[in-house]
Amino acid sequence: MATKARQTTAFLVAIAVLMSSAAGTAVARDRRYAWNRVEDRLLYISSGNLMDKLALSYDTLLADVYWIRAIQHYGYDRLHPEAPERYALLYPLLDLTTSLDPNFMVAYRFGAIFLSEPDPGGAGRPELAIALLEKGVKTNPDKWEYYHDIGFVYYWHLHAYQKAAEWFSRGAERPGAPWWLKTYAAVMLTKGGNRQASRFMWQNILQTANNDWMKQSARKRLLQLDALDQIDALDRVVAEFRRRTGEYPQSWDELVKARLLRSTPIDPSGVSYTINPVGEIGVDQSSQLYPLPTEPAASPELRRGTPAAQ
Repeated sequence: MATKARQTTAFLVAIAVLMSSAAGTAVARDRRYAWNRVEDRLLYISSGNLMDKLALSYDTLLADVYWIRAIQHYGYDRLHPEAPERYALLYPLLDLTTSLDPNFMVAYRFGAIFLSEPDPGGAGRPELAIALLEKGVKTNPDKWEYYHDIGFVYYWHLHAYQKAAEWFSRGAERPGAPWWLKTYAAVMLTKGGNRQASRFMWQNILQTANNDWMKQSARKRLLQLDALDQIDALDRVVAEFRRRTGEYPQSWDELVKARLLRSTPIDPSGVSYTINPVGEIGVDQSSQLYPLPTEPAASPELRRGTPAAQ
């Protein structure tokens, strides 16, 4: 019996050593080859609870490994739009990461960004971003940041202002929550998705973000909002040209010759706007601001400042 117990102990120790060695090797490899594609689609364990049991005392280490895997997968697919099943492993990898380390705050918050951003910047799955963040709420119900992020996904990606207001309000009740979460909730219920509300929120994120990536993202979003304002003004110029001629302009040169513009308009990043044969204006694919966010402020009722439909 003692011999059997020793064999069992030795077996478990061997597994632990192998897992530790594999984890260390994976970390070293991924640091060197950051954007290699994650090929072993059938080799990961899809159950976070099962992995947590198998990991023994190495769950935090393995969480780091799976987080690196998630970043590797996201980075490769973002740089390779032709890749099949893009971002297919992103949520499973993030789910495993956060099951192994339920307090891995960066994995929840940045993972939600990766999931919710539309193509080509992310998976375009805001519902999965919310599921990941709700998992964080269950584990750490006093983390106001998760409530904020869920509210923001409902607001920015789903345009569900009532739900956004609910989550901002819940977050405002958490210990240490910033005062402006209550303001966010009020803004959602009164202004909905108008551009002024968007600008207010991104300016707040820029001022309060504690990492460079989020600050850079906020600056980009504010420039995109500037571009949307400029496109609104250019739409009016195109409408005036059509009123005079009965036709859409086929180039910016026609608007310059008509003295409706001084020169070819450029977006806030310094790249010329595009205009198609039916007068639709956008940012060029080479612009740092491409693609512009889809936002309900483009609708006439929201431009007039009426409350958004819930």
